[in-house]
Amino acid sequence: MNVRKIVIKKSNNLEGNVKIAGAKNAALAILASTILVGQKCILENVPDISDVSLMCSIMSHLGVKINMVGPNAIEVDAKNISSLCADFDEIRHMRASYYLLGAFLGRFGKASVAMPGGCDFGLRPMDQHIKGFESLNAKCEISGGIINVKCDKLKGNRVYLDVVSVGATINTVIAAVRAEGTTVIENAAKEPHVVDLANFLNSCGADIHGAGTDVIQVHGVKNLKGTSYQIIPDQIEAGTYMAISVATHGNLTINNVIPKHLESISAKLCEIGAQIDYFEDSIKISCPGKLKKCNVKTMPYPGFPTDMQPQIVALLTKCEGTSMVTEGVWDNRFRYVSELRRMGAEISVDGRLAVIEGVKKLVGTNVKAIDLRAGAAVILAGLISEGTTYVENIDYVERGYEDIVGKLSNLGADIKIVTESLDKISLSAC
Repeated sequence: MNVRKIVIKKSNNLEGNVKIAGAKNAALAILASTILVGQKCILENVPDISDVSLMCSIMSHLGVKINMVGPNAIEVDAKNISSLCADFDEIRHMRASYYLLGAFLGRFGKASVAMPGGCDFGLRPMDQHIKGFESLNAKCEISGGIINVKCDKLKGNRVYLDVVSVGATINTVIAAVRAEGTTVIENAAKEPHVVDLANFLNSCGADIHGAGTDVIQVHGVKNLKGTSYQIIPDQIEAGTYMAISVATHGNLTINNVIPKHLESISAKLCEIGAQIDYFEDSIKISCPGKLKKCNVKTMPYPGFPTDMQPQIVALLTKCEGTSMVTEGVWDNRFRYVSELRRMGAEISVDGRLAVIEGVKKLVGTNVKAIDLRAGAAVILAGLISEGTTYVENIDYVERGYEDIVGKLSNLGADIKIVTESLDKISLSAC
């Protein structure tokens, strides 16, 4: 058996241009919603990441025809669905598989989908998803790890989400598109990928208003039509490269971005010491001076994103003074901190609060990607560490970053992927 690792050596002053891929979270929701459409759709700016490949594989098992039609472009034809029961191992490896529930329910009035998986940093209850479906007249039950939903006729209704949930907002929107009457979703999530999903569905003939605010109205329609649609750039990938530029005192031009989506990230990086120039679909970011301490609290959009929390913590290990990061979304998102401590970071965690003391240096060692964004954090730390850093579990990183090693290498980073024999490693250990 072979083990793949990312090997990193200290890399100062990264410089150049990097192009951001399509948004992972938007792509997954839109892919699932093509089942609701039931006609050919062409999706462009689709990120080449393993989560998208996995979603395409899941949908292919269900009878959806998916073909590459160009660079980062796919044609999806969900006209002929062969099964409404998604109960196989792949489902349990990704969170976004639960969007199949809303798509099947909206089009066919029933669905059975295995409980979702994905990164483990807290409970992912389905109660708000179920609340949305039941408000639309569906009946739901969970049995043997399978979520079963069914409804003779979906009817629009008022839905108040008890917590701001991106997944529940998206699932309720998808299910409501073809329901009879009007659905009003209150306390809705405002994230850019919620807006992108609504824009995609509207281009197919849906009647959705208010996406991007905390009240979304969905006026039910009988039919949808196929379309061509370009997915928005990935806010978190862009933020990751912004943090890397600051950490390495680099000078990066980051292309294919929507600067407005990056405002909360930009604000904190400027507080740390970044200089940012904004253009229509790109930004230029550098950090010529010292890195300064900063306090951060993650919140639903437009607040600082929880998916940037590990990266900002890694950056703050090199900032002068004491910084504090409060996690406002998930209960268990600081598990990766032990990996940064292995590199010399001084971080203490108490529940949802991390206190980071800036250190003079980090030292490369063997670390693991605990989850997707934690993987980005240890890569960032590796770029500013003395010696060599070896990152294991890189499959997590590839779930959400398109060719991160190639992109960083093109910017001047000393980074590569190596494949080692597990037998050789075991013998060496003996």
